[in-house]
Amino acid sequence: MTETRRIQSRYRLIELIGRGGMGEVWRALDESLGRQVAVKCLKPVGPQHDQAFTRVLRERFRREARVAASLQHRGVTVVHDFGEYEDVPYLVMELLDGQNLSQLLEENEQHPLPVEHVVDIAEQVADALGYTHRRGIVHRDLKPANIMRLTDGTVKICDFGIARLGHDIGMSSRLTTTGLAMGTPHYMSPEQISGQEVDHRSDLYSLGCVLYEIATGSPPFDQEDAWAVLVGHRDTPPEPLRTHRAELPGFFDRVVLDLLAKVPEERPADAGDLRRRIVLGRTGEQPALGPSLLARPESGQTAAAHGTAMPAWTRAMTAGHRATGSAPPPAERPDPAAGLTGQWTTAASTAPHTGTFVSVSAGPPAPDLLATLEERHSAGIDLGRLGRWTEAAQVHREVAAERLRLLGPDHPDTLASRYEIGFTLSRTGRADEALREFTRVAAGREGALGADHPQTLAARQATAHALGRLGRHAEAHEVYEAVLAVRERVMGPDHPDTLRCRHNLAFNLSRLGRPEESCRIAREVADARARLLGPDHPDTLVTRYEVAYTLGRLGRWAEALEIYQDVARARATTLGADHPDTFAARYEAGISLGRLGRDAEALEVYRSLVADRTRAVGEADPETLRARHGLGVNLGRLGRWEEALAEARAVCALRESTLGPDHPDTVISRREVAAGLGWLGRWSEALGAYRQVAAARTRTLGPDHPQTLAARDDEAHCLERLGQA
Repeated sequence: MTETRRIQSRYRLIELIGRGGMGEVWRALDESLGRQVAVKCLKPVGPQHDQAFTRVLRERFRREARVAASLQHRGVTVVHDFGEYEDVPYLVMELLDGQNLSQLLEENEQHPLPVEHVVDIAEQVADALGYTHRRGIVHRDLKPANIMRLTDGTVKICDFGIARLGHDIGMSSRLTTTGLAMGTPHYMSPEQISGQEVDHRSDLYSLGCVLYEIATGSPPFDQEDAWAVLVGHRDTPPEPLRTHRAELPGFFDRVVLDLLAKVPEERPADAGDLRRRIVLGRTGEQPALGPSLLARPESGQTAAAHGTAMPAWTRAMTAGHRATGSAPPPAERPDPAAGLTGQWTTAASTAPHTGTFVSVSAGPPAPDLLATLEERHSAGIDLGRLGRWTEAAQVHREVAAERLRLLGPDHPDTLASRYEIGFTLSRTGRADEALREFTRVAAGREGALGADHPQTLAARQATAHALGRLGRHAEAHEVYEAVLAVRERVMGPDHPDTLRCRHNLAFNLSRLGRPEESCRIAREVADARARLLGPDHPDTLVTRYEVAYTLGRLGRWAEALEIYQDVARARATTLGADHPDTFAARYEAGISLGRLGRDAEALEVYRSLVADRTRAVGEADPETLRARHGLGVNLGRLGRWEEALAEARAVCALRESTLGPDHPDTVISRREVAAGLGWLGRWSEALGAYRQVAAARTRTLGPDHPQTLAARDDEAHCLERLGQA
């Protein structure tokens, strides 16, 4: 659609102003009426994709159009038109000049908004919700990103994609049984979490979460782990807002706490009642206390006591993004730190699968001590992200030891620390130790959380990765298949963790010598990620990179080259020209050019890559030296052996000084030196270099290793050329 830049010969697309997993929003010109509008387009989904999923997406899109078009209120985004063009649904809306509440918080550097703005937003949203609820419409996904504040101060509710019309329960059921998101955990009501039927009071609870966040800077249950967030909504009374921000009006504190009552009957009766209380509070009058303050349950009388137990599907949820910007873990990190301290340290007995544990210290650990440990845990993760793995490992070992003493060996926080220890071991080349650590974590999590819990599956998946690093690909394959079966059953085929597991399975199949299967699965994962995340999302590009790798293994270098070049361009745009992943794709493009015999082009790729990597990370960085090695190889292929020999010697010297004389990369460079000497007819010097290679490989790999035998064969060839058969 966007290639034509015009829809139905009327709406000319001007600028992309928003993008999500399922659609895009464009600023456009309505050429018939001469006004600017916003056009929301559902991303194209082809016949190769899951048709049930496609139908649900289209139904949701049509629902949003139908619901929004039926609403005429200053607090709801106006819909002008809806239709399909070239089989792609589109929605034409008023163009809003402003920011959503999530953006306002980010712009305010995660500090809460001014009090007068918070109260004004609360009144305007209450007014808009009162209107939608009177028309029988429940939003069900109210969150900061779906509430816009315009430059003139007007507040509007957006995105009715999963709203429920009171007379259309059947369609609602179909829309929420496919594994698609039914809300965002930080803003979901207890009844929504439990899978019960929801009504307008669920929106009031979500609004309470939003108001709490914009008033204090954090949502009421501020955890990055989805399960901890859901437990908080179900069981934990929220702290009064004024404990975080004393200048908030007392009436506003009471109103928000009423909205956050665990059961619907204890919240304000409706949005109209809520708005009246806000208006009275702003004028200085004392509103009547709401039912949740008159009969608020004690901390032990939770929603669970009212029958609001969480169903099994909630364990598969991820925390999503709260407005203040909790960053998701990197794509290659399947298991973020759990951080369940507040929920798991007050139990009196151990009961596997129920989420209760005994603290092994003399009494419940002090909250400030647990908070300090959580901060140190996060600091260790940050050190790892900076590549400082040795320091990260030390931090995680210290935190793990303290958590073991305070919380016990099977507490989720202790296991989270041990998981990070395993991760640092893996990143520092100690795969055998990492495997032992991940195996212990997987067993502990299975006993504590259950075999199907996402954290248990993450630990099992990490054991498979470690097995692969040890060359035990057949065992890794069995684990990946078992984990994938559970993920597909519990989370669904398109859950990000399911797709990550399938990506790893494809990677491992390639290393098992099954490139055809690997390529097929990697293509399927790449298509799914492109559909759900977008074609330029880093996860999508990682899988496309793997597709290219398997195509190379199959000898289909022209196809591999095209994908590597596309990935390199996309990564330069999304990650930056100097990002390591961008450099990696450029390097593989050079390899592919060489395999296709396009040595002059490959030489230019390597030459520019060497210059860019030297500038970005230095001349002695291993990846800079890898690019210089490729440069030397291509000089040789072009018959420029004097230059090739000089490059190989320089790289070999740098590798020896930084990596050591027996490092595989150093040995490869020394062999390249020997090859250059041989091509220049300097066979006696080549013989000495080949003997050094053979000796190093004998020491590190053993006398019977294929690479050692290949080095001895090179040595014999030199002797033949010297007449010493």
